[in-house]
Amino acid sequence: MRHRIVGLAVAAVLAAAVPAGATAPEPPPGYGDAAPSRPTDPPGYGNAPPPGPTTAPPGSALNGEAWAWTQLTSDGTHVRYVSTDSSGTCPSVVYTYGGSRRTDPLRRVSTPMGSQFPTTVCEAQVRLTASDAMLAPATVRAAALHPSNGRLPLPNWTTATRPARIGVIGDTGCELPVPAGDPAQDCANGWPFQRVANSVAARTRPDLVIHVGDYLYRENPGRANDKPQNPGCTTLADRAAWACVVADFFRPAERLLATAPVVLARGNHEDCNASQKGGAGGAWFRYLADELRSNGTCSLLGQPAVIRAGTLTLASVDSSLADRDDDGSRANQATYAAQFDAVNQAAAQAPGDVIVVTHKPLWMVKAAGQTPGAVTWATHVLDGAVADSQLHRLQTKVRMVLSGHFHLAQKLDFDSTRPPQLTLGSSGGPLDNGPVDGNVELQSIGTPAEQVHQSVTKLLAPGGPGIFGYGDLRYDGATWNLTFRDRDGDRLDGSCRLSTSTDHRNFVC
Repeated sequence: MRHRIVGLAVAAVLAAAVPAGATAPEPPPGYGDAAPSRPTDPPGYGNAPPPGPTTAPPGSALNGEAWAWTQLTSDGTHVRYVSTDSSGTCPSVVYTYGGSRRTDPLRRVSTPMGSQFPTTVCEAQVRLTASDAMLAPATVRAAALHPSNGRLPLPNWTTATRPARIGVIGDTGCELPVPAGDPAQDCANGWPFQRVANSVAARTRPDLVIHVGDYLYRENPGRANDKPQNPGCTTLADRAAWACVVADFFRPAERLLATAPVVLARGNHEDCNASQKGGAGGAWFRYLADELRSNGTCSLLGQPAVIRAGTLTLASVDSSLADRDDDGSRANQATYAAQFDAVNQAAAQAPGDVIVVTHKPLWMVKAAGQTPGAVTWATHVLDGAVADSQLHRLQTKVRMVLSGHFHLAQKLDFDSTRPPQLTLGSSGGPLDNGPVDGNVELQSIGTPAEQVHQSVTKLLAPGGPGIFGYGDLRYDGATWNLTFRDRDGDRLDGSCRLSTSTDHRNFVC
């Protein structure tokens, strides 16, 4: 079980949110006085050999395709590797640590499982301050490897520093709905995700990338117009198969994944099917989740993950089940209140700034009329859960909330103790219409109701469609600076600097 929530008090809070029969997460290492417990040491850290084969069987030939990346989890930095080759083996990662080169075998997490998951999944934990990592070529049994040079980005910070450049993307997949009457996105020519991802890599040159959720939009791959580029992801039966995960995320993000480690939040598109096995949620837990699974199962609601990036803490809340149909439902509000209690207690023990990452936004404004008046905002169940938490707000160290879900880029702040909400769901899926910002400001939203101090939504025209792009967050040594960028990485406005006040939280532009 990964170390997700901080402290024994936090574990007690989570117990109320854990379904019957489940086990509450353990506190993460480094936050308490006791030595952290670990069910099993990661490969290369002890004397025991890693599970599963680490060399190819006699006569094994190179075949298949493999993808490797670096992901921050609540259990540290992990190199992950997924391959369709037939050897069933895991490669080794070579890196520099403590002034010398060391080689650690990846451990096998899962083996092929039917047509949806024809893959071997492997991972290894790499210590902070390690550098110059690559997969040992002789241990890779796939005929094609991504990245082709096998080099993997590692954190460039220490326990006393933090990532200075962060690229924030969200809602990236190419939308192919099942109903024939719903429009299908032009995946071959009009889908901008690869262009956005390449711009983040080239223009922002991030130390870290945060994806706020929604990766898998190919609900009916049979409607795609880029099927020749995506064998294995061409029919309705293929949806959420590994080939579609590659088509919707890994292939367009290849350059970005070779540039920086990633933090991945779950979106509502990574939901469970009726049997809670397989489906997009099954793919999420097999390949992308904080803790990977080998059996294809899917949980409706995950627990918060507290992820350390030096002195920066990222508290990831799984809001995929929050207001599932976007109809204002407050179901599960008590469960989310317990989760925000856990986040607040983790934040209180964090060494520095905390950013809450959750797919569905707490206070994002969806629309406002052409004349001043009431605004339409989301998501009531999450806002209510924060209000129902023991603090009745987010902890003081929470500097901002990062979300997606709505396919817009928006900055919303209240000039109060409530942290700013950034919504960055404009990186790939069809864009939504936004509000008239001037009609949002001074209107009251949330619990308790607070006036919107500043609403900035990047639109082609007030009340019109959004603009494809991403968020560029940079730390200047004292606070964060935000720039909205378009699909080519060009600024959509000047940079805005986050105030350091805990009573007047806003971005000054």
